[in-house]
Amino acid sequence: MDNPSSVITQVSRDEEGNKAADRGDVGSTSSLSTKKPRSGGLFSIFSCCLCRDQPEPPSVNNNTPLLVEENGTISKIQVKPLLPPVKSKDAGKVCVVIDLDETLVHSSFKVYVLKRPHVDEFLKRMGEMFECVLFTASLAKYADPVSDLLDKWGAFRCRLFRESCVFHRGNYVKDLSRLGRDLNKVIIVDNSPASYIFHPDNAVPVASWFDDMSDTELLDLIPFFERLSKVDNVYTVLKHQGGATS
Repeated sequence: MDNPSSVITQVSRDEEGNKAADRGDVGSTSSLSTKKPRSGGLFSIFSCCLCRDQPEPPSVNNNTPLLVEENGTISKIQVKPLLPPVKSKDAGKVCVVIDLDETLVHSSFKVYVLKRPHVDEFLKRMGEMFECVLFTASLAKYADPVSDLLDKWGAFRCRLFRESCVFHRGNYVKDLSRLGRDLNKVIIVDNSPASYIFHPDNAVPVASWFDDMSDTELLDLIPFFERLSKVDNVYTVLKHQGGATS
């Protein structure tokens, strides 16, 4: 391994088989990545904590499904909002939902987690401008320890995991209407179009990241988000750009 002194935790080989399931690599979600993995050394390495438990079944929100699909139609079920009331320091701010895997980090099958270049600067600035929420299809037992190591500034006001997703046609979908925020003040940053299929007009897509240490996408996005932080309605910017930054 490269630079073993930077490794916090290692797990044995019999735990590696559960890693993909813990990260939410199920259904067709992984097939929607916009880039293929490239070979390269391991840089900016930190490790995550994994358990031997088998992955959870594809039911959502514990005992209460968020959406029920019958005969091709989707009917809403009234459930409690995923987020608590807005804190006073975030009043009036846009809520930005940020994905974890292949957006901020890449988790390899060698049980290392690589930080995307410029993720520190990106998260620090996002936490200053927005009400930031981590929303991942991964299990909390994987994503929570990773987030603890990643978010040094407390940028994430809340963390949402797989049980808060909707399992829809083989994918874990992040239903932004369930956050408890006005949709015209919500943005999702994610590498997987399947994750925001219900609300594509709220999305700022990013390219999937694996190990390219010359990547500058997070850094390049900061000026765009500085502009978005000043608008009253995110659709005035996002819809004109087709939900993208280019």
